[in-house]
Amino acid sequence: MVKILAFAGSTRTGSVNGKLLDALVPLVEAEGAEVTRVDLREYEMPLYNGDIEAERGVPESARRLKALMIAHDGMLIASPEYNGSITPLLKNTLDWCSRKEEGDPGPLAAYADKTAAIVSISAGVFGGIRGLVPLRLLLSNLGMLVLPVQVAVGGAAEAFDEDGTLRNKGTETLARSMARSLVRYGRA
Repeated sequence: MVKILAFAGSTRTGSVNGKLLDALVPLVEAEGAEVTRVDLREYEMPLYNGDIEAERGVPESARRLKALMIAHDGMLIASPEYNGSITPLLKNTLDWCSRKEEGDPGPLAAYADKTAAIVSISAGVFGGIRGLVPLRLLLSNLGMLVLPVQVAVGGAAEAFDEDGTLRNKGTETLARSMARSLVRYGRA
């Protein structure tokens, strides 16, 4: 069975990107994947600094998350857009989990040869799409296959039905297509 790790690049209470992730996880599961949903609040890390790494090594929280990444075939990442880019939290998390340690199966073990689906939501009409561009570049540089299908949802306040599902059926269709591709490429 394909295993997908799902997380949002925001730890804010009531994060709409967390809510989007919650709406998309069942779509990925419906395609036959086992999804592990994690909250980055449970993996606090200091701001990446080579001196910290040299003195203390990779933080235990980064090791735990990296182990989860290694154990999964792909990732579903919901990323807010901060000033046209990704959140500092997400960048820092990806940086720490990229560090090579003794016992790793290879360089960039958390990312190499894995598939990523990226999504975003915001109050604005563009749905955070500008932040997905640098995220796509970063994940590609880390060795991941980033799906060409991505979901960016605008108008966050009106995006969900009361049960938490996506209100716009066109967006839901696109999300189902993305979920199907994530599972298919995760199997490969």
